[in-house]
Amino acid sequence: MEYRRLGRAGIKVSVLSFGSWVTFSNQADVDAATAMMTAAYEAGVNFFDNAEVYAGGKSEEVMGAALKKLGWRRGSYLVSTKFYWGLNNNINEQNTLNRKRLMEAMDASLKRFGLDYIDLVFCHRPDPETPIEETAHAMHDIVASGRAIYWGVSEWSADEIRAAWSICDKYGWHKPMMEQPQYNLFWRKRVEKEYARLYEDIGLGTTTWSPLASGLLTGKYNNGIPKDSRGSLSGYEWLQKALTDEERLEKVRQLQKVADELGCSLAQFSIAWCAKNPNVSTVITGASRAAQVEENMKALEVLPKLTPDVLAQVDEIMGETE
Repeated sequence: MEYRRLGRAGIKVSVLSFGSWVTFSNQADVDAATAMMTAAYEAGVNFFDNAEVYAGGKSEEVMGAALKKLGWRRGSYLVSTKFYWGLNNNINEQNTLNRKRLMEAMDASLKRFGLDYIDLVFCHRPDPETPIEETAHAMHDIVASGRAIYWGVSEWSADEIRAAWSICDKYGWHKPMMEQPQYNLFWRKRVEKEYARLYEDIGLGTTTWSPLASGLLTGKYNNGIPKDSRGSLSGYEWLQKALTDEERLEKVRQLQKVADELGCSLAQFSIAWCAKNPNVSTVITGASRAAQVEENMKALEVLPKLTPDVLAQVDEIMGETE
């Protein structure tokens, strides 16, 4: 396993990490989660991603129960959570990053996890109605209290990230250290262009998600949506249009040929491609069973094979992307 600094933070994260979105509670119980986390940990993964909203809080409970069962030394792994959407349909408790909500969310998350602190806490989306200064001050206080070690944001614009960082710099508060953006072969501009100045200017780290574009970059949707796939799950109907887009599927078929030439699966190739970017601190992978975790980890073997010629070939296939 390769480990990279999380931007300018002092900690290092495994270049491949493991996330619980979609699967924990929805598809995986505590035993299954324990098996998958074990496979990841034994492969060298030290970062496990989660969020308050995943499975309505149950994903945190499942991961917390698995961690208790595993009994790993607390210093040997990193856990994250994210706040924004909330769990209750009530004013001040949903779609917000106000101070009251963040403080209450932090305490509730720790209780679900059964942990004393969370390593990485993210503001899951920007909140246009709450002043960034209020949000940044609350996140600083959460870190200062010891309930979290670092704070960051997810899917914020470069301008919003810089504004939060500047406010914290002005007042001497703990600064946002990382962003969690979507990044894959179909979704590149934000990580590669919009954030380009932030890596050097403020030392932004990235914990990227969806390296397989919700499964599209595995090739399993080339002939339609399988019954046991994410695209068939209740509540994920919004994915179906992207998973059946013929123009995208043709690019997937061409990428499959490149992966075949390198002697790896398309999924391994796609994960390795994300990790090849030096501004990516870690690539969050997902799985529904331990064997899938083990297969994803083999992407590390593909990294050295991604030569400039191979990357140029990929750019030619992909053309203009989002």
